[in-house]
Amino acid sequence: MLTQRSRYALRAMLVLARADPATPLPLSMLAREATVPRKFLEIIFFDLKQAGLVRAFRGKAGGYCLAQAPHLISFGDIIRVIEGPLALVPCVSRTAYRRCADCADEATCAIRRAMLVVRDDTARILDGTSLADGLAEDLAAA
Repeated sequence: MLTQRSRYALRAMLVLARADPATPLPLSMLAREATVPRKFLEIIFFDLKQAGLVRAFRGKAGGYCLAQAPHLISFGDIIRVIEGPLALVPCVSRTAYRRCADCADEATCAIRRAMLVVRDDTARILDGTSLADGLAEDLAAA
């Protein structure tokens, strides 16, 4: 299940994707536009900055902007920063593989086979949906 933290991150990143890339948005404006508590957004944006998805600018005209064009940042990129691996079990994770302690044989494990399909389909959809795609869907729905 997608956590509230990931929802907040996605909403705030969509606000940045709509904004003029040359003008950093103050955190207070981002919080208001994305309807996210400001203090929570500070923590989220620290992680997004560390991951290289946003840039921060100090000073009177400071704020945040996307580090890349909206079509280059996927929902999967954002969710991985906030949540970690997309896999529901560690034995199918591409970034944090770990053998399940109670598994007798990975090669014949029905749970692993099913979770592998889930992981692959989830990654395909989330990695194939960029912020630009999210904006296009917002506009189509309006």
